[in-house]
Amino acid sequence: MIRKLDLRVKETAEKVLNIQIPAYQVEAEMIVSFEIPPLKDTVETLQTCGETFFGYYSDEQLCGVISFKANNEEVDIHRLIVHPDHFRKGIAQALLDFIEANFKMNRMIVATASKNVPAVRFYKKNGFQVIKEVIVNGNLSLTFFEKQLNW
Repeated sequence: MIRKLDLRVKETAEKVLNIQIPAYQVEAEMIVSFEIPPLKDTVETLQTCGETFFGYYSDEQLCGVISFKANNEEVDIHRLIVHPDHFRKGIAQALLDFIEANFKMNRMIVATASKNVPAVRFYKKNGFQVIKEVIVNGNLSLTFFEKQLNW
């Protein structure tokens, strides 16, 4: 089940952080860079980020989260995270499908670490096109994707 999350509630923000940190630790190990900003988030930074959050629940347990900012033209996905205990269960796909079905915008955009092969593969599989790659430092580059939506 997918539900909107209210991060103004401290306990909800803590639950999101308890998924985000382990998920991004897996990514950090994969890309060999532990300087990724989501690893430095706190309850307070999540509460003030200005993103809209939805969570995927299984048996009332929060297992995955998607967050984004939207305007009249696009949905900008900021986080698509699944707790490592729940990898490969279709949760990321369900969250992405939910956003695409419920927020009718002209396009969706997202960025991920270029070395995060599973994420790059996931976005390409879902019809996202690479629009640019930006080198952040010697160890880290980001790949930016977009998906045009035809409503």
